[in-house]
Amino acid sequence: MKSLIILGATGSIGMNAIDVVRTHREDFRIVAMSALRSKEKCEALSAEFGAKAYVGEDAAVRAVEENDADICLVSTVGVSGIKPTLIAIEKGMDIALATKEVMVMAGELVTRKAKEKNVKFLPVDSEHSAIFQCLNGWDVSEVDKLILTASGGPFLNGPEDLSKVSVEEALNHPRWKMGAKVTIDSSTMMNKGFEILEARWLFDVPVRDIDTVVHPESIVHSLVTFKDGATMAQLSPPDMRVAIQYALSYPKRLTAERARLDLAKLASLTFRAPDPVRFPCLRLVKEACEMGGCATAIMAAADERAVAEFIAGKIKYTDIAAFIEKCLEEAPRFECSSYEEIMAAADWVEGR
Repeated sequence: MKSLIILGATGSIGMNAIDVVRTHREDFRIVAMSALRSKEKCEALSAEFGAKAYVGEDAAVRAVEENDADICLVSTVGVSGIKPTLIAIEKGMDIALATKEVMVMAGELVTRKAKEKNVKFLPVDSEHSAIFQCLNGWDVSEVDKLILTASGGPFLNGPEDLSKVSVEEALNHPRWKMGAKVTIDSSTMMNKGFEILEARWLFDVPVRDIDTVVHPESIVHSLVTFKDGATMAQLSPPDMRVAIQYALSYPKRLTAERARLDLAKLASLTFRAPDPVRFPCLRLVKEACEMGGCATAIMAAADERAVAEFIAGKIKYTDIAAFIEKCLEEAPRFECSSYEEIMAAADWVEGR
């Protein structure tokens, strides 16, 4: 039986993880869980599983500091996931990672610490889980390309003028039910840019060898092309629990009563290249990578702030990418070798 700490327990990833645990109570035991605001919900869940509940701004950090577990599931929002991840690594816990900003802002730092402590990163995103499964047993030196699939979000085919879209329209994802921040990031494709950076650190593959393809059906979750020309893919119906369960049960596969893939019923799957003009955040990710230092941390912090202001009705949808670009253009150079330096870069963005 594996012991778990679930950070962000009342969010979409956390709740799906809890559903996995409910189905496999003989395989998993939750020792602690955290939530930012949903106090009653978190306490009810903790009572159900006999776990400790932590609620508030510092809840994730306290949950990890005060408990030990085999796996820490990190599914908090944005920058807040970095510190508890570092603490969990220091305590020797494997990390089931759903918070993209951990790798985007602190990828070099957390992967270095994980190697020192012999800690594994277990991908929770469906795209990275797909790559993880395709690479199982293979060395990354044999990889030619990692290919991340993207649904394209709600604005793949329209409207032409994105400056006028509403918060409600941006939150209306055609395939997935996720938290507000991740859903907005999916609509701008910044989410996919984050996933490129996450894949770079999770699998130790250069960004130049990671591609993105739009696949609206969300059946092929990602692909790996090897140096001999063979391409492997992982396919399944859209269901977050598939990737979450594999991260928690790895290297075992547990039985699950879920929808099975029926290719004959699907009939066809479609793919196309993303539009770089319609989705400028993909370009900004590459520019931040080329800048080095803490540029990707600045990019992620700028995105977090801009998305929050868009949701609050303070800026237009197209101002999200514009604000990120402005921050990248004007930011001083920050080193990125410690948690304190990463947070200094994020604080600079907050001061804008």
